[in-house]
Amino acid sequence: QVQLVESGGGLVQAGGSLRLSCAASGRTFSNYAMGWFLGWFRQAPGLEREFVSIISWSGGATYYADSVKGRFTISRDNAKNTVYLQINSLKPEDTAVYYCAAARGVFATTRHTVDYWGQGTQVTVSS
Repeated sequence: QVQLVESGGGLVQAGGSLRLSCAASGRTFSNYAMGWFLGWFRQAPGLEREFVSIISWSGGATYYADSVKGRFTISRDNAKNTVYLQINSLKPEDTAVYYCAAARGVFATTRHTVDYWGQGTQVTVSS
């Protein structure tokens, strides 16, 4: 199994910044650590969960949704089994629950290709 625990969400004003963290653990994760892509999705009320960003094990490959390019930065620290999402220039439309995602061997950009999910962390942006 893989456990993903997010933190760092909160209430911020438009234009502000947040840094989300997601710590991964579990025997399955440790046994295949080099094969895990870690990423972020988000889900706003009444909408489907959508892809935000993903990063390869080495960190050498990243991918972003068009809506967040230039404002969001994904990174990971493999020594800590943690992936981060730096969110800058926040907009009210960024308000959502942000979910950490783990996909083994897949550069997952759709929710159907994700193997494990975190419990989510709320990000609320006020105008």
